Amino acid sequence: MVDVASTQAVAPLQGVRVLAVEQMIAAPWATQVLARLGADVIKVEQPGRGDSGRGSVPTVVGADDRPVGATFLRNNLNKRSIAIDLDRGSELVLSLAEHCDVFVQNYKAGALDQFGLGYEAVAARNPGIVYVSVTGFGTTTPSPYRSWPAYASVAEAMSGIYEWTRQPGQRPVINPVGALGDIGTGMFACLGILAALRQRDHTGLGQHIDVAMYDCMVALTDVVSSLWSLGVRDRIPGAILTTFEAADGAFVAQVSREHQFVRLAESVGHPEWCDDARFATRQGWIDHLDDVIRPAVEAWARGRGKLAAAELLAEAGIPAGPCFTPPEVLADPHLADRHMLVTFEHEGGEYVVPGLPLQFSDGPIADDVRSPTLGEHTAEVLGEILALSPEEIDHLRGDGLIA
Repeated sequence: MVDVASTQAVAPLQGVRVLAVEQMIAAPWATQVLARLGADVIKVEQPGRGDSGRGSVPTVVGADDRPVGATFLRNNLNKRSIAIDLDRGSELVLSLAEHCDVFVQNYKAGALDQFGLGYEAVAARNPGIVYVSVTGFGTTTPSPYRSWPAYASVAEAMSGIYEWTRQPGQRPVINPVGALGDIGTGMFACLGILAALRQRDHTGLGQHIDVAMYDCMVALTDVVSSLWSLGVRDRIPGAILTTFEAADGAFVAQVSREHQFVRLAESVGHPEWCDDARFATRQGWIDHLDDVIRPAVEAWARGRGKLAAAELLAEAGIPAGPCFTPPEVLADPHLADRHMLVTFEHEGGEYVVPGLPLQFSDGPIADDVRSPTLGEHTAEVLGEILALSPEEIDHLRGDGLIA
């Protein structure tokens, strides 16, 4: 019989060790999720400069009194940082990989091969390791873009979503929801890692998971390929999907079905719309959105706030929600109740990092630990995993191999 009390104390990924040669967002976000789920994530950084995300802006003063960028702060919670010179320290990294379950890297395609840290080299030392490469266009196929450097905006643009959502007379909106290309790719990387670990339970062998940011964006923006293939040539949805202005800002509402239109008409005081021939079809809703529907809805909303307007529509069965400002997000009681805003102190103030958007019935995962300083755990990890003595570690440090 299972001891329930004991199982509740075990994090989902407790016992899984991850070695991450990573930078910026896509891979660090993925490994941060693994760390939040209980994995021991060891982050390998170059001495001196570390993860390039440390140099992003804005910055705060870190625990080591050095400036550290927001990109790094929000993507490296619960990890241990070791500083190893990859030019000369690949053997040290390979030795660590022998004791790990997962190896994650998001350098440009082929870059880690130059250090002797490609999949074949790592798998030769540890056949059971799950090796994950996150790049713009993949590493295992002859993509015409394989050698291109890529940030999220590049993959997002190539997915077609920028042109699909472009408004008439305006430029495409770049990075419309922050690092969609990075975080979306990180989610697929997590999915691949968990699947490969489960498969290893059956086979005893690891494998190479090749994650291309471009592929992930095509998957996430499936409306582009799917709707075009169905003959849609203009991005005019068969629905009311827009924002309306209330007394204190905008709210979004979506009316996709006929019964929802009836409820909208009744909610805003225009039940006569239900018998109006202009609104007999969904195309009629769109054709008369700006000359009839929007003015009426906004006249109704003008005497109430955006949250109140959304609440009333939601009660009527119409999907709606307020367009929150950043201060409103930070003060939202829903996010506080679900522990979705994690606050850390720093010199001169505090910063907030989104929490883990998973609620487990066995209880919350352990509290987050701040992102590590550069090389903060070098001696600890080398002593713990490779059993190096303090003298041996001092020798490597003196030689500039570690920091």
